[in-house]
Amino acid sequence: MRPTLTLRHYTHDLIAHSHDHAQLVFGLAGRLDFEVEGVGGEVCPQGVMVLPFSTHHACGSSQGSHCLVLDVPDEQWVVQSLGEHADASRRLLDQPARVALDARQGQLVNWLASSPLDDALIAQQGAILLLASLNGQSVAQHRARRLPYGAFNTLIDQQAAYPLQVADLARLADLSVARLHARFLAECGQTPMDYIRARRLQMARGLLRDSQLPIGEVAARVGYGSQSAFAAAVLREFGSSPGALRRLDNPR
Repeated sequence: MRPTLTLRHYTHDLIAHSHDHAQLVFGLAGRLDFEVEGVGGEVCPQGVMVLPFSTHHACGSSQGSHCLVLDVPDEQWVVQSLGEHADASRRLLDQPARVALDARQGQLVNWLASSPLDDALIAQQGAILLLASLNGQSVAQHRARRLPYGAFNTLIDQQAAYPLQVADLARLADLSVARLHARFLAECGQTPMDYIRARRLQMARGLLRDSQLPIGEVAARVGYGSQSAFAAAVLREFGSSPGALRRLDNPR
């Protein structure tokens, strides 16, 4: 695999994946929100996000973002192409990081973005120049701050009977919806809506166990307008119907 330089436009549609190659995402316009192994960040003009080899990451842009993306094939290519600069470049690609570019680096990125990137020579030499220019650059590392699950649970419990959007949780966490979605996947292995649904169904199970409320009333209290939809959700979550679950949790 050769290095590739491509222009990419990102939207609010969340991308979440990993790939064998390392990647550097240079901001050209707009803001791109990133989540890399539980660590949040953003790419704006004059900035670059470093994604190491095989690193799971997610990104999205609510207002749209235009970026220059460098795909670095493998460490062997780095060693062969960077020569005496290879060790510094390998250290740069060793962990997720956000790097602020200076004016000259920004000019190089903009010049390459306006070049014919499908030319193999330009892609090869451009990749080498970009990596070499970043050697010795100060790197901003970010420690992950655990999501405020207590505040989430309080809000979900208070609003159990009413519609609740992922944006409501995002405001509590002071994150964009895209970054919150990625953080939930990284920390919990589920989406924010899955978390909300599971919390409500756990509340429903408690009501089935500890009260004699009709099943339709329990459904309404946890936000289900349809008793059949509630029954289907309970069956998926617990493997039993609401009535069977009530009998199971209250054996005689």
